Amino acid sequence: MTTVPIVASHEHRHSLDTSAIGFISFIQLVPERVGDSTVYPFSIPAVQALRERLPLHPRATFFVGDNGSGKSTILEAIAVAAGFNPEGGTTNFSFSTRSSESTLHRSIRLARTERRPRTGYFLRAESFFNVATNIEELDSVPALAPPVIDSYGSRSLHEQSHGEAFMALVRHRFGTDGLYILDEPDAALSMGTQGELLRALERLVTLNGSQIIVATHSLVLPALKDCTIYEFSAGGIKATPYQETETYRLARTFLDSQANES
Repeated sequence: MTTVPIVASHEHRHSLDTSAIGFISFIQLVPERVGDSTVYPFSIPAVQALRERLPLHPRATFFVGDNGSGKSTILEAIAVAAGFNPEGGTTNFSFSTRSSESTLHRSIRLARTERRPRTGYFLRAESFFNVATNIEELDSVPALAPPVIDSYGSRSLHEQSHGEAFMALVRHRFGTDGLYILDEPDAALSMGTQGELLRALERLVTLNGSQIIVATHSLVLPALKDCTIYEFSAGGIKATPYQETETYRLARTFLDSQANES
């Protein structure tokens, strides 16, 4: 099998603050745990590239790229290997609506640092509805502890729009020294709300000592200062400056063409 290299850009190497320490420093495939390299998920070029270490920024790492490039597959593997429920939630969630996760989490190694997160969350946009349902099921059973929904703003997530529920999670559940793994958190958000989420994420990583790993199609979120952006493609994984990502270039071309027509 041909290994597709991971290319680091000098811009992001220099922006990384070596005095800061995240919870996971890099991920890498464990060769002896790799299954048939010709079948999913090991046939994906981005997964093949993990034969080399993929460094994670101590504060914020973004996975960007086209549909099917492997962003969510690798993000899911990181989350499950870190102990999170495959459908999302904290490490305390254990429900399963339909088992659909790949086997990749069994074949990667997370290089953990001496720091340990105080809290954390895996947000998976496509299954957040299932998390909201499980919260209601848990709270329907009498318990001595406060209702789970209190940690999400005390209002049913099902009684809010998809985007409102996402932001309720971020505002009320995300906290200090947390590991947050977010799969397409922009999926239900307007451009304005994405800006609000960007500001919330910036507070998490600069003031609250958290580490975030995000797979996204958003033009807004990867604009976070002091982060690493990995662009996924048929060529593998490449660390790419924000303004050189395909998302930014396509948006710039589109806006310029509209301006020229007006």
